[in-house]
Parts: sequence; structure tokens; C-alpha cells
Amino acid sequence: MNVAVIGTGYVGLVSGACLADLGHVVTCVDVDPQKIEKLRHGIMSIFEPGLEETVKRNVGNGRLKFTSDYTQAVPEADFISIAVGTPSASDGSADLTYVYAAAEEIGKHIKKYVVIADKSTVPVGTSEEVALRVSRYATTPFDVISNPEILREGHAVSDFMNPTRIIIGAATEQAAQVAKELFAFLDCPKLVMSPRSAELTKYAANAFLATKISYINEIAHLAEKLGADIEEVALGIGSDPRIGKEFLRAGLGWGGSCFPKDVRAIRKVGESLGHSMPIVSAACEMNERAKSRVVERLSEALGGLSGKTIGVLGLAFKNNTDDTRESAALELIKLFTDQGARVIAYDPEAHIYDQDILTKFTRVKTSQEVAKNADALVIATEWDEFRQLDLVKMRKQMKGDVLMDARNLLKPESVKKAGFISLSVGRRL
Repeated sequence: MNVAVIGTGYVGLVSGACLADLGHVVTCVDVDPQKIEKLRHGIMSIFEPGLEETVKRNVGNGRLKFTSDYTQAVPEADFISIAVGTPSASDGSADLTYVYAAAEEIGKHIKKYVVIADKSTVPVGTSEEVALRVSRYATTPFDVISNPEILREGHAVSDFMNPTRIIIGAATEQAAQVAKELFAFLDCPKLVMSPRSAELTKYAANAFLATKISYINEIAHLAEKLGADIEEVALGIGSDPRIGKEFLRAGLGWGGSCFPKDVRAIRKVGESLGHSMPIVSAACEMNERAKSRVVERLSEALGGLSGKTIGVLGLAFKNNTDDTRESAALELIKLFTDQGARVIAYDPEAHIYDQDILTKFTRVKTSQEVAKNADALVIATEWDEFRQLDLVKMRKQMKGDVLMDARNLLKPESVKKAGFISLSVGRRL
């Protein structure tokens, strides 16, 4: 099948490369010609395990191409995925500027029947608006479906090739069949539903998972007061099949490019309909509390943060990605510096989009450099390499002796044995 993918961010680039790996002929379109030129030469714009190899393999065999010209991708396409950004607007709603711009360009260039899929996370009713905008220019039949992505950054290639389910929100049987054919080689349920149900499903899933994380953090803070251990509690409740073990890791809460904007967007939708969403709102409040609680505890341990040097391990919002959008680590740095602390930070891959935050800390090239003359260390991202820190060596380089493990990566006993005061989230010390 000939496929066009509009957008080469996390979703678009992974989707395009993996669809090519499934045997389709894929052309990825992006308005940034510099990014396109780099991708043609195998230079990735993002870090994602397994992605570079997949892109290079399929560029080499001719099944994956990159262009900034819609005329080279759209006219012959049987299936078009819109995978552009849907950032939060100032009021918390989803900004659909890029989605609608792509829809209009698609409408100008389609030459035969095609299925157009909203791959980006979009509010309920967007497929109808996309269809309206395509129809302003299109002279041939088409269908618009909702096909929300279900990818975790850091595991996106694996998630695409081994999905738990594929959601197809289609209003016609013909469109549903084309989508099923596209994903025929992926062994998982293909759930066909209405476009509006598919759109709401993605928001509902992300809001639920975000709420689950906020809930375990709320219980973790209670565990600290009661002398319980949140990891034991999480094991106990997670073993109940009605609850499940996933997303019960206490720590700094949720961030990244999906959960924050999607939770804000679904809450905004509720507000626009005069429908309050107290559970979703509480999840947002608890997510902020997860970060401020870490700052409060560190300040208490150090007798205040003013004039102190804090070494932060991790900048990305999670491990195995360079994405720092809505990163809890960066939020911590802002909170530390607001209280007068100096911050030194290290991350193996993180790319900083926010230029203002770069003025708030000094970035170093190794984890050991973070410890030099620091009053305290904070583990803010769960990179595997931070599980193997030479704590004894780091402690000798420090001025202070506090280690806040805000991701619960290390065993408190090992931290204390290396000479640290051990702080973590919801665990017995």
C-alpha cells in the first residue's frame, strides 16, 4: 500500500518507519526542509531506541522516503496519516492549527479515493472538521478516520510493531477495511468504532493513566507519614487484576508530550460543556504536589535551599528519550532556583527546547561531575545508568551528604552505606 505520513516528530517518524518495515511504501512529509534533508542522510531529529536502524534499513531498500513537497507524497497515496503536533493552547485546549493546515494541503493534492487518518491526539469531533477542510479543495472521494497512536516514548518502535490493540474510528465500512489492510500484519485486536468514540478513547486512556500515577503518589506521601513502604503497597494493590501493576511507580508524577496536554484538553472539553471533571482536576493538582513535595523535603534536609548547590541527575521527562517537554526534572530545577539554589545537571540524551531554562542550570557531561561540591543530589529521571552510580566516589566529591532518589531507583540501604542521608518517595528509610 502507498502511504503518506504528514509530520516527522515522534509519532510520524516512528509510524512511517514501522509501516515501511511492514512492507508498505511510505513517504513522510514535513514542512521543515532541513529536517527532511537530515533524515534522508540518516540523521535523526529525535532519540528513540531502534528508530535509527529502522529508518536507515527502509531508506536503503527504497520503501521509506522523505520530502517537504505534498505533491510527491499525497496524489498516489492509498492511506494518509496526519501526525503533526497538537500542543496546548494558552487556555489548555488542543491547538489544532497544524492538523487543519495539513488537512487543507491534503485536500489540494489528492487525486483518487484515499483514507485520511487523524493519528495525532485530537478532541472529539476533529475528524468531522478535518473532512470539512479537505472537502473545500478535494475533487475526489475520501474518508477521514480516527486512528490514535498508542506509543510510549522510549518504547515507540516496539509498541508500534507489537501493539496491544489498534483503534479504528471509521464512519464507513470501506474506510475501516482499508485501515485493517494497512495493519494486517500486526497481530492484535483491531477495534472498529465511531470516530468520536475513538477520539474520546485516546483522551480517556491518557487521563486514566495519569490519574493512576497521581493516585499512587498521593498514597506514597501518606506512606511516608505512616512508616509504610509504597513499593510494598504498590505490589499489594497491583497484584489485584482489577487494578494491575502498571503505572503504580511513585515519584515525580507524569510529564512529556502526551499526558499533560491531553489531561488539560479533556478537562477543557468538559468545562466547555459545563461539565465538571473533579477526578481529572484532582489528578492535575496531585501531579504538581508530587514535585513540590520533593522540594519541601530536600529543603527541610538542607535547612533551606538558598545558597546550596544541587546536583540533578536527569533532564528528560523519562528514560530512553531525549524529550524534555513538560519534564518534572526541569520543573524541579525551576523550583530549586526560585529558592536561591545553584543547579548542576546531567542527562545522557536530553534535548532542551525551552531556552529560558538553560539559564537556570549548568549542564555537565558525566554523572560524576554533578556531584562536585554539591550539597545534595537528586535523581530526577529513571535512566538505567543511574542504577549503577559509584555512590562512594560521588559522596567523596560532595560538600553535603543528601541524596534524594525522586524516582526510587536505588535501594535506601545502599545509599546509606555509601555515606548519604537517603531520601526517596514513600519508602521506609
